[in-house]
Amino acid sequence: VQLQASGGGLVQAGASLRLSCATSGFTFKYYTMAWFRQAPGKEREFVGSITGGGVPNRTHYTDSVKGRFTISRDNAKNTVFLQMNSLKPEDTAVYYCAADISFFGTDGRQYKYWGPGTQVTVSS
Repeated sequence: VQLQASGGGLVQAGASLRLSCATSGFTFKYYTMAWFRQAPGKEREFVGSITGGGVPNRTHYTDSVKGRFTISRDNAKNTVFLQMNSLKPEDTAVYYCAADISFFGTDGRQYKYWGPGTQVTVSS
């Protein structure tokens, strides 16, 4: 099983970034995919998730990113995306993608598969 996040970088406040998480080794279309982030000195934080198993996919976001971030998935490419708009300095963190076949909530401990993160830095 592999999950590889990419697309991070250094941007100014107000800019946009699109993160991707390419996966392999499991039946992607059935899995809930989630994004978490961890800022220096802080605990890992749930960002959002998107269910698998067929349409319509349900999405869930933490309050601080609602209206700015959008999760989507491409089952043909086994990839999940995180579109981040109107970025703020407080969005600065390492972003991780995670997967689980049965869980779609906010508790990272429930997700079975994780990948290495990608750094997002937002300057003011």
